[in-house]
Amino acid sequence: IGSTDVVLWDADRDPPALLVPGTTVRPLDVLLVVVFAVVGRSSHAEGIDAAGVLTTAWPFLVGLGLGWLLVLGTLGRWPAAAWHGVPVWLSTVFGGMAVRQAVGQGTALPFVVVATLVAGAFLLGWRAIASLARLARRRAAG
Repeated sequence: IGSTDVVLWDADRDPPALLVPGTTVRPLDVLLVVVFAVVGRSSHAEGIDAAGVLTTAWPFLVGLGLGWLLVLGTLGRWPAAAWHGVPVWLSTVFGGMAVRQAVGQGTALPFVVVATLVAGAFLLGWRAIASLARLARRRAAG
């Protein structure tokens, strides 16, 4: 499918493996983009069939992938920290809007605003909650 220069194992990195058990960022981000598409379609009385949801979601999934690559390429790790969510969020929205524009799907200003706010809540929200949970565990541990 492709290749990357990202090192999957580096003994000097913490953790040394790029992918570790419990890494949930990828499926959760994808799930939230699909939920965004389902909610958007249902709020406009559009069908919630698989083809319709995919038609709505795929440009944003492309943008999401670009955001992951941006973080992976610059930091060499999956974007799980709260601040990693910012480039993932912005790439998801604006990359998705660029793809939508390129293929003739709508990019009306109200849609851009709503997509920006909802995607931000989804893609930043879970990361913020996870970061707070990690901080609480560290404080509880001593």
